[in-house]
Amino acid sequence: MGPLAGLRVLEMAGIGPGPFCAMLLADMGADVVRIDRADGPPGSPSDVTGRGRRSIALDLKRPASIAAVLRLVEGADALIEGFRPGVMERLGLGPEVCRAKNPRLVYGRMTGWGQSGPLAPSAGHDINYIAISGALDAIGPAEAPVPPLNLVGDYGGGGMLLAMGLMAALLHAQRSGQGQVVDAAMSDGAALLMAPIYGMRAAGRWDAPRGGNLLDGGAPFYGTYRCACGGFLAVGPIEPQFFALFIQRLGLDEADFTARNDRAHWPALRVRLATAIATRGRDEWAKIFAGSDACVAPVLSMAEAPFHPHNLARNSFFERDGVTQPAPAPRFSATPAEAPAPAPLRGEHSHSILREAGFSAAEIAELTEG
Repeated sequence: MGPLAGLRVLEMAGIGPGPFCAMLLADMGADVVRIDRADGPPGSPSDVTGRGRRSIALDLKRPASIAAVLRLVEGADALIEGFRPGVMERLGLGPEVCRAKNPRLVYGRMTGWGQSGPLAPSAGHDINYIAISGALDAIGPAEAPVPPLNLVGDYGGGGMLLAMGLMAALLHAQRSGQGQVVDAAMSDGAALLMAPIYGMRAAGRWDAPRGGNLLDGGAPFYGTYRCACGGFLAVGPIEPQFFALFIQRLGLDEADFTARNDRAHWPALRVRLATAIATRGRDEWAKIFAGSDACVAPVLSMAEAPFHPHNLARNSFFERDGVTQPAPAPRFSATPAEAPAPAPLRGEHSHSILREAGFSAAEIAELTEG
């Protein structure tokens, strides 16, 4: 099931954006085979980004295991790896070697800094990659930047960027018969996600310090407000007609907000709105604004989000083996995706994967012993 049914992807086990990319492909129906290290983590259903795969465990220090990976490469459409530059080459599994076995192979490389550049060999984490993109400096209050979890570098600018690159390269391989290397860097991806904001800056519409612009919490009509219960409302009525409805349902006089686009008035207007919103609880406000175009939503915790009526209606979350997790997205009319299986245990499918690839019983025993 899913639009990628029939696609075979090899995933070198790792952490962060590589597994997230592989999850996206598996969610869409690809047969993702994760190559786990024989001494790696055992696997757990709580590994949400590891869902939907099959696992083979190999000791990559053994030449026989490297040879086995190369045999698997012969039948694969794509390979994903997330090691530092040069690691796969030292293993004997670099793109030149793999593509010599399978010229149609799309070889996806996920790193923080990319395969080239002065920072390429250096360690880093999401916060470092987004720091040089301009994204981190733009997020948070005036006092200091705030890391937006690790969504911008690892997942939006990393895993999703690699998935997009793989799909483009696979389409090219289908048409030309030639695979290629996809060099996906989280620093590049984070910068790419900032394209609209760089455009606003070029147009002179993003010229205030952090926390003073339209979408960074500066505008009183785009931000969060504390309610009487201690919860928060997310408020975003940017357009005049939506703002008018917002003010009406708050019970305020729209005439008092005619200068809402004047930045000099933003601090005072924010106080007015904060005072009004603080008079009722979050859920009471949610009922008042429900179904309207006022662009208001309750800020829900991860415990609450799966039970919001809209998420329930769209089956946006599901539970498997006691683990509540987001459902595959987007939705496809002709090739709908199924709820994915939980993450496999390390080596759970070693024998079946090797048998499918044509390995003999003796070869399988040698590769899986111990």
